[in-house]
Amino acid sequence: MTLLIFDCDGVLVDSELLANEALAELMSALGRPMTTQQALQIFSGLRLRDVLKSAEALLSFPIPTDLGAAARQRLFERFQRELQPVKGVREALDMLPYPRCVASSSARERLDLSLEVTGLKGLFEDNVFSADQVEHSKPAPDLYLFAARALGAIPANCIVIEDSTLGIQAAVSAGMKTIGFAGASHATVELAQRLRMAGAGVVVAAMSDLPGAIERLIAAPG
Repeated sequence: MTLLIFDCDGVLVDSELLANEALAELMSALGRPMTTQQALQIFSGLRLRDVLKSAEALLSFPIPTDLGAAARQRLFERFQRELQPVKGVREALDMLPYPRCVASSSARERLDLSLEVTGLKGLFEDNVFSADQVEHSKPAPDLYLFAARALGAIPANCIVIEDSTLGIQAAVSAGMKTIGFAGASHATVELAQRLRMAGAGVVVAAMSDLPGAIERLIAAPG
């Protein structure tokens, strides 16, 4: 059985610019000026607790609880107003006859909101997994292995679709095939290069290329 494992942010939903703009604004307000692109480079692929740990290390002091909660609420409100699915993702999913799931570094509440707002939740049913469910987050393989076990798939038969180097590294460590996705609004040529260097078996720049890439990986020996 081939199992498709999708990251959420930057693969299914076009959230990376929104989320990292919010992080950059928070860091700047706390005295550590940061651009959205810098936030992407520092925080992309991390789960919330690791984002906070990295942010506080840069700040050299804890993020005040009230400010962190207010920033999170503003981001969720912005998601409700502005978040969109990645271009072409519904059409690509309709072309793929394989079992699929979501495995993301995002907290479950954010995952549910993202998938509901973009109309994608029903395409995955209850097969949605968060890094909060495992001890070690990406680049450790724990989340992907957890998802595979939950759905009865062996790692060698799983294909992970990721937009972060940490996610690609996690999938490679799990013994899974990998596709780097560099087609959301935050993607650059440099991102595609980093995904290849991290070990992505294939890199695609548009969802329309995803079904063909998956079929090639399935057909490839080994």
